[in-house]
Parts: sequence; structure tokens; C-alpha cells
Amino acid sequence: MALVVSNMIGTGVFTSLGYQVASLTNTYTIILLWSVGGVLALFGAFCYSELGNYYKETGGDYIYLSRGFHPVFGYLSSWVSLIVGFSAPVSLAALAMSKYLQIFGLGLGKGFAIGVIILIALSQSFSLRTSSDFHNLFTLLKVVFVLALIGLGLYMAPDAGNGLNFSNSWIKEIKMPEFASSLVFVAFAYTGWNSASYIVGEIKNPSKNLPKSLIVGTLFVTMVYVFINYIFLKHASILSLINQEDVASIAAKGFLGLSGAKWVSFFIALQLIATISGYLWIGSRVSFATSKENKLWGFMNRSRNEIPYLALWVHASIAIVIILTGEFEQIFIYASFLLQILSTIAVATVFTIPSLKRRIFKGNYFWVFPTVFLAFGVYICYFTFIAHPKESIIGLSTILLGLVLYAFDTKHKTSA
Repeated sequence: MALVVSNMIGTGVFTSLGYQVASLTNTYTIILLWSVGGVLALFGAFCYSELGNYYKETGGDYIYLSRGFHPVFGYLSSWVSLIVGFSAPVSLAALAMSKYLQIFGLGLGKGFAIGVIILIALSQSFSLRTSSDFHNLFTLLKVVFVLALIGLGLYMAPDAGNGLNFSNSWIKEIKMPEFASSLVFVAFAYTGWNSASYIVGEIKNPSKNLPKSLIVGTLFVTMVYVFINYIFLKHASILSLINQEDVASIAAKGFLGLSGAKWVSFFIALQLIATISGYLWIGSRVSFATSKENKLWGFMNRSRNEIPYLALWVHASIAIVIILTGEFEQIFIYASFLLQILSTIAVATVFTIPSLKRRIFKGNYFWVFPTVFLAFGVYICYFTFIAHPKESIIGLSTILLGLVLYAFDTKHKTSA
């Protein structure tokens, strides 16, 4: 559950509101956006609970897609996860840390973000116990911080000229293409609802603990997200938030003053350590699982003290390269688009599980979960492509490159 919560609560919720209010200004619309994202993540968690219980192998999407559909889908999922799924969120979280710490007048930039990634990768390189203790400590800090922020935000009186707008304009806004394209930012913020399924082989009694961690973790994060965005709108004007990434510090100035906002920014930066840690942890396990069955990935098939250390440092290195070659918003959209494609296809593998093999959700009502998830996945991807063609085309090119690598890898395997 710590992995689920830490991977979900991070960059997305503390940065994406500024992009949403550029087109959508009604409070009901914003709350609906984050509620829809939570419901979709919950439906996905239901599906992954069944998938994890059926396959019982560490590796997540790679295992489900390879076994459920065809090895090419599993290969592509690992390729996307390596480049985008787990490395890009690490980059975004590290960049967000440097952004939030600028309130102290520090000239932090990409160099700082790279240093943070290196230090966290080092913390995970020695033992599973050290990695667990480090991760759980910063996850606890994350939970305490967000709950305290919500409590203070609800208690303090709203600012004059704040962003709250409870008019009927939401009826018009939910029909706009911007509503659909904004869902891609929300979907990114909810990325991580499936985290525990990636290490199902390391979970005791997965039939009981996997669904519990996925479902309870997702429900908790959904409530946190709805309240946090309400608080941001309650204490900051729409104009001050538009296209800004440090939305939490902007809102905090409204109800805590500059000194209070500095503390909020500091703790946001601190809790992002758990986000980086979670993505490096899970991502390295996915690549390690892939390395066991594919020649080109074989160099990562090394572990020490139950830690796939080479895969861990490959992910850290890719995250650093992403930081050096892209800007925050471009990386955000590119990663969100690809991750939405990946999660949509992965959830579809639940249709390959025989009904008699399902252990958690027995009735026919279960098929509502993947059907709704798939419908919204296609909806989000289509409007994201329309609104952001450049980033979407780069994303599709990444998939195409993965197909080329798969063909090469398969040919090499066949020759061998």
C-alpha cells in the first residue's frame, strides 16, 4: 500500500492544476475531473487484482500482456516502461522538487534534479531492508504532510478573489475537448494505482494483500486528490494558477503567508523523494523480469541481495537523459499519452482470464470495470492526440522503435 500511495501522490497532483484551469475554470468541473480519474483508477485496480492473483508473477504489465495477448505486447510495455513509464515520472518529480525549492531563492535547476536521482538510486542499491525502510519513512512523511495540508486548507477562511466558481458553466465545460485532454494530466497523477501488482512475487499472501493494497490505496488517494485541488482553488485565483507548476506554493501563500508557503514547498519537495524512490523500485523490477526472457535486455539480468541493481541504474540514467533533453510540460504530456495507451491495453488482458479462474469478483458485473476503463482510455488518447499532436507523435514513434527492437530481438533469439 505504501508503494501505491507513494507512486500516486507526487508530481501530478502538485503541478497539473495550472494546465487544467487554463481552459476549465468551474470548480465542479475540476472536482469531476479528479473524481473521474479516481473511479477509472479504482476500476483498473479491480482488474489488476484479478490479473495479479491469476498470474502470480512479478513483472506487472509485461507478464499480463505477454501471457494474455502476445510477447510483442509485453515487450512493448517493458520498452515504454523503461523509457517513459518509470523513468519519465522520476524526471518530472526531480524537476518539480527543484521548482518548489525555488521559493527559497535558490537557483536550483536540472543539476539539482540529477543529483537527487543519483542519491535516491544509491539508497536502493544495498539491501531490500534498507530500501523498504527508506521508502516507508518517506511515504509516511508524504501521508502526514498531505493530510496536514488538507486540514489547514479546509480550516482557514478562503481568500478574496479565489478560484472557486460554483456556477452552471460546468455543464458547458464537460462537453469541451479540453475536458478530455485535461484527463490525461489527471490520469498521469493517478499513475501508480497498479504499483503493488508489479512486485506480486514479493508480497506475502497476494490473494488477500494485493487487492487490499490496490483498492484501499486508490480510494485513499482519490479522496486526497479531490480535497487538495479544492483547497488550491479555495486559496488562489485562477489567474495566478494558469500554466504554473508550483500551484501548491501559490495557494499556500494565500492561507499561510510567504513563510508558511516556504514550509509547504519544502515538504512537497521532501515527499517527492518517495515518488522517485517508488518509481525506481518498481521500474527496475519490471526491466529485470523482461531481461530474463529477451536477449537485448539480458545485461540487466543481474541482482545482488534481491536488488536488480543494474536495472535500477539504467532507469536512473534514462531519467537523467530525459531531464537533459526536455522541458517539464513536454515530458508531462509525452509520458501521460504513452502511459494511457499502455494501461488501456494492459487492462484489456483481463478479458483473457477464464471466468472460473477469477477469485475476487465472481459476478458478471465485473466486466463493467474493464469496459468503462477501456472506453475512457480511448476517449482520453484521442483528444490528447488532437490537442497535443507533437508530443503524441513522439510517443507513437517510441512505440514504433520498440517494435523494431522486438523484431531484432526475436530474430536473434530464433537464430540462437
